[in-house]
Amino acid sequence: MRIGFYQFDPRFGEVDTNLDMVTAKLEQADADLIVLPELFASGYQFVSQEEAQRLAEPVPDGVTVRRLAEFTKRRKMHLVAGLAERSGTRCYNSAVVIGPSGFLGCYRKTHLFYEETHWFSPGDSGFLVWDIGAAKIGVMICFDWYYPEAARTLALQGADIICHPSNLVLPNCPDSMPVRCLENKVFAVTCNRIGTEARGGKERLTYIGQSEIVTPKGGIIHRASRDQEELILVDIDPAEARDKTLNRYNDLFRDRRASLYTV
Repeated sequence: MRIGFYQFDPRFGEVDTNLDMVTAKLEQADADLIVLPELFASGYQFVSQEEAQRLAEPVPDGVTVRRLAEFTKRRKMHLVAGLAERSGTRCYNSAVVIGPSGFLGCYRKTHLFYEETHWFSPGDSGFLVWDIGAAKIGVMICFDWYYPEAARTLALQGADIICHPSNLVLPNCPDSMPVRCLENKVFAVTCNRIGTEARGGKERLTYIGQSEIVTPKGGIIHRASRDQEELILVDIDPAEARDKTLNRYNDLFRDRRASLYTV
């Protein structure tokens, strides 16, 4: 199975331009699964709820899902892509899963970071896993990595690969995702963005890049640069994530003692 990410610098508010950039770049890709950044279509640093509402889209009827669905059908691949979702009067920081057959589902970010709490409602989808044929994939978004329960919940539901659209500004995630993979024996694709945003007099946000693909043993197959656009594809065997044995005596999930984990 060939998987990867596209790390780039979205232009704030220019949804059509960002979609043009992504689809043009991914025309070069022969892959089964590619992950795009968090809020790739809109950009990240909103300055008002009105702006978030204006740039958010209905799912699956908005322009981003429609265009990506046309692309994945033609190119016979799966995409996991972050966008601002509008549902009634609420907005969510969401990620959609789209494949050759069209829209498969949507995850709404559970753990909101910093000013996201002003623009978005906390996600209510729960952590979800999709069977895309060659593998089962789970989705979490950016700051969700800070909560080990997120990755564990996806792994317990059978995810072979955790797809992790991100707009990381804190420095810790690239070195922490190998731990998430090791403690769950799963692959992960973290797709961050690059560039900076300083809108409406707000403090400048600098995105750290360093998107990466990690193995179930915690090995980093590829880590991107901090500030360069990169389209990276690698070949993996998702079956490596289905063997939870550590040695002839220990099985990662069988040995859990869930009755003792309650607080």
